[in-house]
Amino acid sequence: MKGTTNFKATIQVYLEERARTDELFAVSYAKEHKNIDNCITYILNEVKRSGCNGFNDDEIYSMAMHYYDEDNIVVGSKINCNVVVNHVVELTDEEKAEARQAAILRYQQEQIEAMKRPKKTKQVTQTISQPSLFD
Repeated sequence: MKGTTNFKATIQVYLEERARTDELFAVSYAKEHKNIDNCITYILNEVKRSGCNGFNDDEIYSMAMHYYDEDNIVVGSKINCNVVVNHVVELTDEEKAEARQAAILRYQQEQIEAMKRPKKTKQVTQTISQPSLFD
């Protein structure tokens, strides 16, 4: 569920930044009965209801803001799904080193498996030419 976790984090970062820069939204964002989990559930239900599979970032952000602005909003039931976020994820140096080590280990395992497999030998067939009466 990594994609959904990234989706939730992306929405939360946007909302926090928006609340920091927009005083009116900050009041809505601070409401005690509102939380990010219900916000995500609301967005997923709205997406499902629309029947569309892809959305612009601004469309999703506006749904999130709408959830916080409205007091009498129906969140809907939880949806079990995986959301893909099309943002570039920057890896730390440590994560890059881990990924490199994992790739090296995979490559080594593939090479060991290749050496364990019996080699196929080519069968050499000799062609014997038959003498012709006309030569």
